[in-house]
Parts: sequence; structure tokens; C-alpha cells
Amino acid sequence: MTLEKMGIPTAPMVTIAFKDLAKTNAASRGMPYERICFTPHPVWGKTDAEMYAYLEGDDPVTGKPLMKEVIAALTAPLTAEESRGGTITPPTGDPFYVDTFENLQKYYMDNGMTDYLPIVLPTEEKVDAMLKGTTHHPDEVVGKMCPAVGAFPEWSYTVRHVAINAVMAGAEPDYLPVILAIASTQLTALSSSTNSFATGAIINGPIRDKLQMNYGIGAMGPFAQPNATIGRAWFLLSKNLGHCGQAGETYLGTLGNTLNYNSVIIAENEKDSPWTPYHVQRGFKPEENVVSVFVGLGIQQGQGGAGLGIKPVPQYDDALRYNVGAFAPLFGVLGVLDPLVAKGLVSLGYDTKEKLAAWMQQNATVRVKDAKSSLFGTRWIGQKNADLPDDAQVPRYPKADSYQFVVVGGQTNPYHMVANMSYRVSVSVDKWT
Repeated sequence: MTLEKMGIPTAPMVTIAFKDLAKTNAASRGMPYERICFTPHPVWGKTDAEMYAYLEGDDPVTGKPLMKEVIAALTAPLTAEESRGGTITPPTGDPFYVDTFENLQKYYMDNGMTDYLPIVLPTEEKVDAMLKGTTHHPDEVVGKMCPAVGAFPEWSYTVRHVAINAVMAGAEPDYLPVILAIASTQLTALSSSTNSFATGAIINGPIRDKLQMNYGIGAMGPFAQPNATIGRAWFLLSKNLGHCGQAGETYLGTLGNTLNYNSVIIAENEKDSPWTPYHVQRGFKPEENVVSVFVGLGIQQGQGGAGLGIKPVPQYDDALRYNVGAFAPLFGVLGVLDPLVAKGLVSLGYDTKEKLAAWMQQNATVRVKDAKSSLFGTRWIGQKNADLPDDAQVPRYPKADSYQFVVVGGQTNPYHMVANMSYRVSVSVDKWT
């Protein structure tokens, strides 16, 4: 057989922290005996000398010299056992399970199907009631999901599957179209990255009032059932329908993130905002119901900063610029502004969100020296800017659309939050009614 037909010999090299993940993923793709070579962990932040020491040392799994193991993996003929293929089909269990309330709660927790808080048990009656929240057939496929596209097999899920997790989260049937819309993006709330990523969703349109979502006082807190349970349903369906969030296997976030409990769910305060609603910016009509999804590292309070509350006219733009000073370039900026802040920005001349984004792109800067010494190096600022003097200031983000803004809050104080998050996609909620 020619080399062209056989393919190119390959020896995967994986750090020891991902041993179980690598072996499980290989098995699920039909290669349970794939030759995987392992290095110590971590590799991030190591010097060249330390990395060479890894290569010249032993595989921490087998104890054999790493480079000899790599050569053997590339050249030694496959054994009969290694030649066997096959895939793993995840067990689904019986469609119905009967036991006491307490035992059923324990069953779900012990089998990793919850966020380790009590759930609403998805009885047949409750799931049927939830399905009345949509006209779509229970067996209609909504999408596919996995912890990282290209790295894991994707699991397919239906309207009924999503409805079951919506029941578990404590949602009402009227919330189901929003949850289905989020599920249709096929974006997990639980990435496999060693970073502890978080997700967010902005909800626009009349459905905010129909569901009595909170976009006023305490909008970002646990003060409304739809805000809380829509985000929780996203977590649960990611875990149960996409095989995400299995710590040590499909979830490797070293610290974890409390936002994973129910993500960042924002119903925009359209009536008190001086600007165009977020979904209209994305090309939808004001009367349409839309959910827009974001992914990133998280969100933090940002009411402090240079200028705010110090000068006779609060410099809200300076405060925003100041508060993104520590953000990583991996994701953009989502500014979450109380209506008082938005109106204050309008008084400073930012009569559109786009004008504010353009100003932020030009004025939120980073020193060339700091960019070069970061994990991202010259990739962050581009080679052209990398040739500038070390003390030169260059834009933190190359494009103005790295900055997005949404208005929410109860106008009790001119505060804002800033999220190191990037926009992904906007989808129709009306499609799922």
C-alpha cells in the first residue's frame, strides 16, 4: 500500500493534564488505542530551556524517554489491538425512571446532569406542558453541540430534549422559544478551554415584557424568574445535550467561573435607552424578538475610573476607557450601561453607540512594549505597530466593532459594567414560537 493511501504517520503530543480527555476523545472517534505521547504540564509561560527539558525527559504517563516514544509511535507497525477500530455510543438509559423524589434528585446529581442545585424533575406531564410553549414538533432537530468544535464529536438534540432541560431549570413554557433560540446557536455555555470562559445573551423585543424579564433595578442579579432560568437552562442543555461541563474530561477551566451557573442574561432596557436597541443594530426590526449571544472571560463592575464623579461634568467615556485597561485581546468589550450613563454619553456628543465605539477604539490603548511582552505578542497589535517605539501607544483592539454596548438598569446611579466578551450571533426568537 502506498504512503498516499495510508496517510501520514502522526504521533499526538498532549500535556499530562489532558490525559483523560485525549484518551476519551480518541476512543469516541474510533481510535481507542491511538498512540498518544504525553509531556509535563503546563507549557504556558515556560522558557525555551524548560521546554527542551520536557522534550529531553520522560513521558510522565509511561516513564519512557519522550522523543524515543514519539519515534516509535511514528515508525513501529501497529499491533493487532491497535488496528481495531470502533466508536463509543453514549448510553441514554431508559426513557422513564420511577423512584422517590429524593432518590430522583440524587440520581440526577450523581450522574452529572445538574448544576448541583435541586432541579425540577422532568416528569412526562411537565415536559408535555413545556412543549406547549412552541408550535414546533418535539422531534424536530434544533442543532448539534460539543465542548469545542472540531475537537469533540457533536451531539444532536431535539425540541423535546431542550424542553426537558428547560423544565429542570425551572423555566415556564412561555420561556421555551428564547431557550430554543439560544440552543439553535449551537454555542455551548461550557467550553473545554483551560480558560474559565463565560457566555452571555442579550434579549430584545416585546417578549421581554411578555415574560416580565427584569431590565430595571437589579437587572443583572437574581431578581426575576425568566432571567435566572433561561441562563440556567443554557447551562443544563450544554451539559446534558452536548457532553460539556464534565470536569477533567470536557471541562478544563482551571479556576471555574461562577457565571457558568446561569451565564450573563441581559434584557435590554429599550424604553429608557437614548440609542437604537441592540437587535436593530444587528439588522432586525424593532418589533422582532431576538437573542444575541456573546462569549468571553466574564464581566465586572466598572463605575470607577478616571473622570467619573470628579470633574464638574462626569467623563463617562474616560471611565469606560479606563475600565477596559486590563482586558485581554482574545475577546472584545461589551459595555453594560445604566440609562443614566447612556444619557450622559449622549450629552457628551455620543448620540449613537457607533460613535462611542469609534472613540473607544482610538483612545483605549496599550503600550507597544506591554503588547510585545504579553502572551499574544506582536499578533495582538500587528507587525506594523510592533515596529513603533516601545513607549508608543496603539489601539487595544484593531476594529471599532470590538466594542459593543447595551443599556440596562434602574437609574438609581450612573454606573456601568464592562465584560471582556465578543459578539457571536443574533437569532430570531419568533422562529421558535
